[in-house]
Amino acid sequence: MSGDTDDSLSSYDEDHGSKLIQKAREASFVPTGMAGFATIVAYRLYKLKSRGNTKMSVHLIHMCMAAQGFVVGTMTLGMGDSMYREFWAKPKP
Repeated sequence: MSGDTDDSLSSYDEDHGSKLIQKAREASFVPTGMAGFATIVAYRLYKLKSRGNTKMSVHLIHMCMAAQGFVVGTMTLGMGDSMYREFWAKPKP
């Protein structure tokens, strides 16, 4: 009896990679937002050494705001895309 539940649970479990791939297929803006966030943070951390007279806290705040702004913009585009698909691009019955 315990063997049956172990088999069904093992087929139900998914690893993180397959969850990310499934989410990317459902909403293509999710990996775009994640990649953009990581790119902006990496670029701004690379530019940290050549920030000039700017305080570190101001530089980090600008980095955070740019990365969050990119994610919010991507989420807005994703919502607009899903609303377009659901309401306007739906075929007439």
